Amino acid sequence: MAKTYPSPPHSNGRLTIDLSAIVANWQKLRGKAAHKQCAAVVKADAYGLGTQPVAKALYGAGCRDFFTATIGEGVLVRQVAPKARVYIFNGYNVKAEAEYRSHGLTPVINSPRGITNWTLKRRQDRRPALHIDTGMNRLGLGEDELAWLLASPEIMKKLNPELIVSHFACADEPGHPLNAHQIAAFSAARAHFPDARASLANSAGVFLGRKAHFDLLRPGISLYGGDAVNDVRNPMKPVVRLEGRIIQMKRAKRGESVGYGAAAVLKRDTEIAVIGIGYADGLHRQASGAGTALRNHKIGSGGCAMIGRYRVPILGRISMDLTALDVTDVPERILAKTEWVDLINSRLRVDELAASAGTIGYELLTSLGQRYERIYVK
Repeated sequence: MAKTYPSPPHSNGRLTIDLSAIVANWQKLRGKAAHKQCAAVVKADAYGLGTQPVAKALYGAGCRDFFTATIGEGVLVRQVAPKARVYIFNGYNVKAEAEYRSHGLTPVINSPRGITNWTLKRRQDRRPALHIDTGMNRLGLGEDELAWLLASPEIMKKLNPELIVSHFACADEPGHPLNAHQIAAFSAARAHFPDARASLANSAGVFLGRKAHFDLLRPGISLYGGDAVNDVRNPMKPVVRLEGRIIQMKRAKRGESVGYGAAAVLKRDTEIAVIGIGYADGLHRQASGAGTALRNHKIGSGGCAMIGRYRVPILGRISMDLTALDVTDVPERILAKTEWVDLINSRLRVDELAASAGTIGYELLTSLGQRYERIYVK
């Protein structure tokens, strides 16, 4: 069953999100968990796909642990997941104490300053989460800071975290030596907090095996059908279909150019379809042909779209609201009845389009804007 949520009228772009596929992906990942506990990372508007529709679907399927980056995102999750644990990654903000309490949000404390601010009050009814840095050098207590905490029994007693987290830096490369180092460092750190659950594995970490799982998996991109691990077949269900409406069809002759800067010079007489989405809609300009494949994708530069089973290359530079496609090889009988062109579907997956723009699926998904008609399939 498909449900269309409020969206701009008469949109030239259409974004279909398969909530049942997100749920199936979460269930698949939970099935791999050593302790059958699996959270959902729904930060950045659930990777651009809609915080509340995604969280509501996962909560209905049994998910009881959600992670967001900001307090505002956490409030949105709480509205559709009344009995879930909702964690806020980006530390403890003392000025937002009322929001944490009134919405039942749990800060993930990541610094000595955050610990000090949290422990200024007695909180017998509330326990935070604690982030320990095991080698990424981003958020979390470093080695010296953790030693400071462990040497302070009174602060340890007041802090009393209910969850210990860390984050893999290189789990998308299973053979990277930092993975084993981080697992060992996290095992040693969590031993000091025997009453707390422990969570290390992000999406890629799930596929490192149970030694990386601890108590709670914490997947993000895999829920949304994106690649988590380099150079392996993606086992997750595709979630997103991205379509652009054809605004105009036109013919151009060999030797003519297309788009800004005359960047594309035609090598043959060409049938061109111009669709009504561009970089303002999250279709990165680098997919015009300037992209360099990342994450070891063996894909040439420049993106493409699909009409039925036919791949149609992007022509020239993607502009703010428009993109030109070479549809010369699509039979006329098909073109005559085509209104929408696929940029992402089950065969042309998000990471392929992202790689053609020299980026990753995470960035592409979170760039999708609000100009699309959004359709949620349950």
